[in-house]
Amino acid sequence: MESSKEQLRKTLGLLQLERQADMEQYHQKVLLRPLHTRVKEGTTWYPVRLVKDYIGTGERIIIEIERLTQKDQPHAFQSGKLISVFSNASGKAEKEHQNGVINYVRDNLMVITLNGDDLPDWIDSGSLGINVLFDEMSYREMEYAVKKVIEAEENRVAELREMLLGNEPIKNPLTESLSVKLETPVLNDSQVHAAHTILQSRDIAFIHGPPGTGKTTTLVETIRHTVKSEGQVLVCAPSNAAVDLLVDKLSERGLNVLRIGHPARVTEQSLSKTLDARIAEHDHFDELRALRKKMEHTRQMANKFKRNFGHFEKAERRMLREEAKQLKADADMLEFYITNDLLQKSDVICCTLVGSSHPVLRSRKYKTAFIDEAGQALEPACWIPFLRAERIIFAGDHMQLPPTVKSNEAAKQGLTETLFEKGIKKFPQKASMLQVQYRMHENIMQFSSHYFYNNELIAHSSVKSELLRPDQQPVEFIDTAGAGYNETQDPETLSRLNKDEAAKLITLVEKLVEEIGVEEWIMQSITLGIITPYRAQVDYLIHLAESSAWLEPLNKLVTINTVDAFQGQERDVIAISFVRSNAKGEVGFLSDIRRTNVAMTRARKKLLMIGDSATLGSHPFYTQLIEYVQSHNFYRSVFEY
Repeated sequence: MESSKEQLRKTLGLLQLERQADMEQYHQKVLLRPLHTRVKEGTTWYPVRLVKDYIGTGERIIIEIERLTQKDQPHAFQSGKLISVFSNASGKAEKEHQNGVINYVRDNLMVITLNGDDLPDWIDSGSLGINVLFDEMSYREMEYAVKKVIEAEENRVAELREMLLGNEPIKNPLTESLSVKLETPVLNDSQVHAAHTILQSRDIAFIHGPPGTGKTTTLVETIRHTVKSEGQVLVCAPSNAAVDLLVDKLSERGLNVLRIGHPARVTEQSLSKTLDARIAEHDHFDELRALRKKMEHTRQMANKFKRNFGHFEKAERRMLREEAKQLKADADMLEFYITNDLLQKSDVICCTLVGSSHPVLRSRKYKTAFIDEAGQALEPACWIPFLRAERIIFAGDHMQLPPTVKSNEAAKQGLTETLFEKGIKKFPQKASMLQVQYRMHENIMQFSSHYFYNNELIAHSSVKSELLRPDQQPVEFIDTAGAGYNETQDPETLSRLNKDEAAKLITLVEKLVEEIGVEEWIMQSITLGIITPYRAQVDYLIHLAESSAWLEPLNKLVTINTVDAFQGQERDVIAISFVRSNAKGEVGFLSDIRRTNVAMTRARKKLLMIGDSATLGSHPFYTQLIEYVQSHNFYRSVFEY
């Protein structure tokens, strides 16, 4: 067996492969493409118009821009992404630019927080555009953390490394913690058991939370009790969205939460908890702002152009520069004091995994770090909080979506296997699986419970038999075998689509809406999610839904997207288009059965699936799924319709 250090060196090599693949994709899609191609492919917005600019949280400059052409064009921009604002007005193609971070994108409007203290002087000169940028910093921080963990000797990081990857056993629970009483009516028995396991663990523990089992609720209550005994904890997750959800839930439970991260990457609800916002509210902020203004004024005076520049003027400039330098040092010292005061008084520090490398946290240590959505986190990112904590608690579900890996080679060699997955396999006794789910009808839950969770899931009485209508079946599988619904491939994107299957699915959904009635559907606010693994099929389904007389009035209640976009979400009705239908029996992307698990377990009251059993049946998972729907009378041939 490889030593822990050998495993980590291999992981480091895989991370470098991933960085290379990511950079290569960026080169191919952005750097090497002419402007008009980038605009067409959605990696550039051009031309754009500056709608307005203003000062936002933490004295940062925010601009709002509008896309003027290609208004319905799909694009690669989303909140939190690094971008570059550029201008072609000087005739020097894209030479004038300034970087920033996207706050949010809505339709053809984009709100951006710029890096830097001033609005660029060329911003009003027109010919503006926005490019996607490559995120180098995340890779740098992950590599640094893995190297530090490899180097660790005779310290806590080395001990934790050997427990997870080496031969060191996880120690027994702390005996004094055995008496911890969880006084919370919020949790059920399996959640209380999971919380107890964590509160009693000395080193590493795992909350395994299948869909709808209240993982976040359990985690929040456990964090609350940990804060009581430890004073302060670090809480991380791989994505900003997951961190912001925890910030909201922890704040609701009365904890003082400090959110570390760029304000542009944070939801509006969590913005007031960010370090920037808290600094702006601090008692000493006015003093800090006055110092910075005086420093800026002094610096401008020093740089003022003077026609007669003699000995006296040189001395005056030197003196003003010295004064500006001193004012900057005073302002930095005051900001350091304010930041530390805020950090000291917080119960919970929340950030992304990469965000836990933030300069303000580097010298700080925590007794416990919690990592949520650990089943979706790349291993190298998970090691970052290990450098800050004595004890690590993982929460997640390795039977749902794995981390996104762009390098096929890195994925093949194991980069998609998370630290959570490795740890839960090695120490099953340290993993508590939550068993009662509060989302799905019993029959929607049943197949996933059998295939992924050892038949251990229990549907809570509040959802167990909840249907859209009393006479409806909770699950339906429509088999298109023999109907000639063949898949095709988009020649540009190479994504798959199946137009006949998409059309049939929309017809079936329309029939469902007709049965309930549009007014009743709207009155009950019944939510509908249409999920498919392929982007080309998503685009085609959106096109069909927009021209549907039944679905158009429900547009605010209908979401059509890929599986990844639905992770962590739920809908009253879920309709799945499997797309694949070919003579070779190739299922491609569908062979990652965890994606299908996520898709099926988003549904509360109705799950509708459509696919070709002849193609899907070449994979053992789908064979069992088809057997399940047949045995429960949920199976229909498309010819019946």
